[in-house]
Amino acid sequence: MTVDARCTARSPAQPDLELIQQYLDMLWLEKGLSKNTLSSYRRDLSLYACWLNERNTTLFNSQRTDLLAYLNWRVKERVKASSTSRMLSCLRGFFRYLLRENQISEDPTLQVESPKRGRPLPKTLTEIEVEALLRAPDLAQPIDFRDRAMLELLYSSGLRVTELVSLQLSQINLRQGVIRVMGKGDKERLVPLGDEAADWLVRYVKQVRPLLIDDPVNEVVFPSKRGQQMTRQTFWYRIKRHGVTAGIEKLPSPHVLRHAFATHLLNHGADLRVVQLLLGHSDLSTTQIYTHIAQHRLQSLHRQHHPRG
Repeated sequence: MTVDARCTARSPAQPDLELIQQYLDMLWLEKGLSKNTLSSYRRDLSLYACWLNERNTTLFNSQRTDLLAYLNWRVKERVKASSTSRMLSCLRGFFRYLLRENQISEDPTLQVESPKRGRPLPKTLTEIEVEALLRAPDLAQPIDFRDRAMLELLYSSGLRVTELVSLQLSQINLRQGVIRVMGKGDKERLVPLGDEAADWLVRYVKQVRPLLIDDPVNEVVFPSKRGQQMTRQTFWYRIKRHGVTAGIEKLPSPHVLRHAFATHLLNHGADLRVVQLLLGHSDLSTTQIYTHIAQHRLQSLHRQHHPRG
């Protein structure tokens, strides 16, 4: 099995696979990390282990010189600095664990600096593009009606895609107009529903959802065609399909409506800390990236409309 298109000659050595599994088991037991996070860690560690195996060494025997050579290789392969920085953070945690367990005597990540990286602005949509995207689904089709309700909810609430596809009926309180969301790190937050999104959600749950799922025990709000919880990849395919219909052929990412939600709130005068709470960011600096998008929008409007712009 290969872990990446750039690593095809060999798979990770069996001892490395066992070490990686031990580390992931520890993370799951001690920190309760999500499946998505553990999957990302497994991929990063397996890719490095594969690279080492091609050079006849292993994670257990990895030295600082090996790590530096690997980082240099990633630069030549034009791997994004953000991806390499995340990978290096994963390796730091992994080797600290091995050091703690007395399986190695020296941490090879010591005195290895993370690559410098800029912070790219998240891609977003204009309000006109969002309206076109929302109108794209064919409401005569139950699956498309489901998609419209999902898009409306995503744009109204700024949910993460994982939070959206895993949403349960018990998390929705239409009387109070809020959704109870379990975000990253199992942190709970209440997200308000807009009137438009609430209306679409009510119509969908009463009229369309029974056509897609007939299991009274299954509480997933937006089931797949098979009546099971939808995957993030499936929703990305659906949103991309509707984007093409709307004339938006290059949707930047599955989080495009989450980005639009935050950006449009700030454009209309919302307080940054309120947006932080709605998005579920633990650090305000994460939310501040959207202020740059809003500033760009204001500058554009100034140039367009001011007589001396």
